[in-house]
Amino acid sequence: MLIDKGTKLHIVYRALYEDSTRRHFLGEVMECDGVVCLLQGYAFVHDTKLGTYKRKPEKRKTVIDLAESGYVVNIIDSNVEIDEVSYKYLQSAGMVATDGKNFSLDINEFGQRS
Repeated sequence: MLIDKGTKLHIVYRALYEDSTRRHFLGEVMECDGVVCLLQGYAFVHDTKLGTYKRKPEKRKTVIDLAESGYVVNIIDSNVEIDEVSYKYLQSAGMVATDGKNFSLDINEFGQRS
């Protein structure tokens, strides 16, 4: 099995239409049945006024079918503390998800500095 309990994932919800809200989810797999996973973590929603992603303050649970075409899924290191991850704009890389330590994930959808 590729995805096991305890695996940490960064999930990008694909936009269904041009002006749809861009959403991401960062969490840990609590249970998995094939490719359907129950995750606990944080939702991040794009703030068009600020041009960045804001993390919703409350931890939540969500069920995701990882085989669906509506998601882009990144497996992240198991040592990343998801409570510490936020989005930052870096001059050299553009928008990244980072814990401010060793974890940094380039999340630019349309090339560098989008």
